[in-house]
Amino acid sequence: MSKKKPRKGHAALLGLGLDNDDGHKRVTTGEQFAILGGSAETHERMTETVVKTFEELKLRGKHLNEVRPVELADIIKKASPR
Repeated sequence: MSKKKPRKGHAALLGLGLDNDDGHKRVTTGEQFAILGGSAETHERMTETVVKTFEELKLRGKHLNEVRPVELADIIKKASPR
C-alpha cells in the first residue's frame, strides 16, 4: 500500500463580501484567513463560518493545508450559519 504524502506549503481562506452598501470597510484577519467587505450581517456570517471551520479542523487533528478540497467544502458547508 502506498501512503499519501502530506500536503506541503501554506494554505489560507479568503472570504469576500460584495453586498456592502453602507460604505463601511470591514476587514477581519487571522493567521490563515482574511475576510473582506460585505454588509455587517454577511461579514459576521463569514467570520462565524471561518471560526467554526478552524474549530472543526482542530477537532479532526488537521491543518488547513492537510485537507482535500472536497473535505474542506464539506466542513465549511456544515460550519455555515443557516
